[in-house]
Amino acid sequence: MDDALLHRIDRLESRVEILELIAKYCKACDDRDVPLLRSLFTEDAEVRSQDGMMQGKGLEAVMQTYRKRFEVLDISVHWTHDTIISFDDGNPDRGTGECFCHAEAHRNGQTLIGSLRYDDRYRRDGGVWRFESRVLKFLYYVPVEEYREALGSPLRMRAYGDQRPADYPESLECYQNWAQHYAE
Repeated sequence: MDDALLHRIDRLESRVEILELIAKYCKACDDRDVPLLRSLFTEDAEVRSQDGMMQGKGLEAVMQTYRKRFEVLDISVHWTHDTIISFDDGNPDRGTGECFCHAEAHRNGQTLIGSLRYDDRYRRDGGVWRFESRVLKFLYYVPVEEYREALGSPLRMRAYGDQRPADYPESLECYQNWAQHYAE
């Protein structure tokens, strides 16, 4: 087999493995499967949320971040939808991705729903694809009874007892400037 074909096969297999990594993450979080969750991250991993509520750098700090989350969460369910995966042309063991998700959770006596994106960096570590970095960004994270009103408001972060601006899409340059593409 020639090198180009081997490279293409590796990319196809890697894409499937990364999609499975993402699915295992949802399973680990929802099942509170701490050993599985730990196995999904590199030793030097970083996890954070754009709103600053989650922050962990290094595997032990990442696991403590999830411990704190699990202590206040009751049941949760995460769904991933579409995922965009890109690979580093200079390094076959590195990739990036953007994962589009929804989540439901019961936290501190409240039922919450959220729509979010993960900005990911992946690294093949010991032959296994793992998360090197995950950054959570929220379109909304609201109590279910506020969903209808919240979706029409820029203050769609309401899971922490106050109302804050959402992480996106208003902050995206393309969102801010979309109309200029039709002005020509």
